[in-house]
Parts: sequence; structure tokens; C-alpha cells
Amino acid sequence: MKDLSPFWIKIKGILFLIIGIAAATLIFLDEPNWRTAVLLAVVIWSFCRFYYFAFYVIEKYVDPAYKFSGLISFVRYWFQRKR
Repeated sequence: MKDLSPFWIKIKGILFLIIGIAAATLIFLDEPNWRTAVLLAVVIWSFCRFYYFAFYVIEKYVDPAYKFSGLISFVRYWFQRKR
């Protein structure tokens, strides 16, 4: 796989941020109340923590020998460890 330049990696991150902001805004505009805003904040926070757990905590504290390449790799690793 060809390495991406730092420029394109930054563009990709910015696009993910724009997509996330747009989706959260559209959800909130569909049902504009405090409950929706709080639930959106909790969802965003919990998925960020899961992502951190899947890639940093497992790799640094549970199994330093294993390197994850994505969420599918993490799921495969998780189910293989259960057996």
C-alpha cells in the first residue's frame, strides 16, 4: 500500500470532522431539544472512548505485540482471543 502524504491525511481528518458536524447538526435540527443534544454528546463521547480503547489501550496495555489496522482487525482479534 502506498503511503499517503501528510497533506492528504489532514484533508481526510478534516472531511471526517465536517461529516460528523453535518450529521450531528441535521439530527439536532430534526428534533431540537436538550434531550437530543445531550444524547448526541453522549454518543460522540462514547464512540471516541471506544476507538481509543480499541487502538491505544489494547495495543499498549493488553497485547503490545499485536498491531491493529482498523476496526475489522480489532473485531477479528477480539473474537480470536475469546476462543
